[in-house]
Amino acid sequence: MQSLVTPRQEWAALRELTEVDELVAAERTVGRAHLRDGTIVHIWRLAGQRAKVGIWRAADAIARRALPKTLPLRRLLDAEVTALAARELAAT
Repeated sequence: MQSLVTPRQEWAALRELTEVDELVAAERTVGRAHLRDGTIVHIWRLAGQRAKVGIWRAADAIARRALPKTLPLRRLLDAEVTALAARELAAT
């Protein structure tokens, strides 16, 4: 099951944290691990915004809802997770 995941971080709040460098480094480590294991299929940065959008893979709806909880910056982000369904055009 693939999902469109759009996390948006609260950068003003993030910059105020004393552990900002450690959190950002941990976020990159987790993101790279998700890329390696196939959880993140593809990811893009949204131009002109402090946001990303990606295609993530999860086994089921419960796992899909849990995806943002794996991110170290989760307490400072608002993540929209939308299930994707195949379209017949893509199947041809």
